Amino acid sequence: MEYLLHILILIGIYVILAESLNLIVGYTGLLSIAHAAFYGVGAYVAALMALKFGSSFTINIICAVIISGLLGGLVGIPSLRIRGHYFVIATFAFQVIAFSILNNWVSFTGGPMGLPGIPQPIILGWRISSHIEFLLLVGFFAILILWICHCIVKSPFGRVLMAIREDEVFALAAGKNVAVYKVAVFVVGSGMAAAAGVLYAHYISFIDPTSFTVMESIFIISIVIIGGAGSLWGPVIGAVVLVMLPEALRFVGLPSSVAANMRQIIYGGLLVAFMMWRPQGLAGKFGFRLENAKK
Repeated sequence: MEYLLHILILIGIYVILAESLNLIVGYTGLLSIAHAAFYGVGAYVAALMALKFGSSFTINIICAVIISGLLGGLVGIPSLRIRGHYFVIATFAFQVIAFSILNNWVSFTGGPMGLPGIPQPIILGWRISSHIEFLLLVGFFAILILWICHCIVKSPFGRVLMAIREDEVFALAAGKNVAVYKVAVFVVGSGMAAAAGVLYAHYISFIDPTSFTVMESIFIISIVIIGGAGSLWGPVIGAVVLVMLPEALRFVGLPSSVAANMRQIIYGGLLVAFMMWRPQGLAGKFGFRLENAKK
C-alpha cells in the first residue's frame, strides 16, 4: 500500500512541475530546459531554511516560491531578445550553471553529499509523517496549481500568452507589452516549480544535485509534450503515464541496471514518436514546435 501511495505522491509532484512548465511551453510557446533548476532552487531553499533556521513549512514554501520566481524572471529576460534555438541554449546554460552551483558549493549546499535530515513539515500543529498524509498535502497543492493555471488560462492574461504563442508580431500590433508577459509567465511558472521542490525535499527528507539535472528538465518537458502542451489535463495524463511506465518495468523481471537504461530509451523513443506523428500529445490542442518561437 505504501508503495502505491509513494507512486501517487510522485505523480502529484510531477503534475505540479508539468503544469507550471505548460504555462511557459504550451501556452506561451517558449521552450525552456531550465525547469529542473527552479525545482531544485525550491528544494534547496526549503531544506536550508529548515535545517539552518528551523523555520516552518509555510515560511519555507513562501520564500522558495519568491526566490525561484525572481530567478525565473531573470531567465525570462533573454526571451525578449533571442528566440528559437538560441533561447533554448540560454535556458540550458542556466540549468548547467544552477547544477554546478548546487554541486560545487559544498560549504553551503553540501555538494554531491547533499542535505540529509530535512524535517517533516508541520502545518497548524499537524505533523505530516505518513504516506497518506503526504499524499493529501501533495494532492492539495496539485489541485491548487491546476485551479490557478485554469484561472490564468481563462483570464485576459492567458489569452495574451496564447496570442504570443501563435503570433508574437500580432500581439505587439495589438498593443500588448509582450516583454512584460514573457517575464511574468516565467516568474509564475518557476514559482510553481519551486513549490514542487519544497514538497519533494520535505517528503524525501534528503536532496542532492543529481535530482535536478538537465535530464530531469527533459523528463518534465517529455511529460508536457507526451501528455499534451496547451491543455490543462494533458500534463496530468503525461505525469501518470511517464511516472507509472518505469514502475511497470519492475514487474517484467528486468535487473535494475537494465531497467534504468530501458526507461531512458523508452522516454526518448516516445518523445521522438510524439514529436513526429502527434505533436499535440495525448490530450493537447497545440503541437509545440520551435518554429513557433521564432516568430
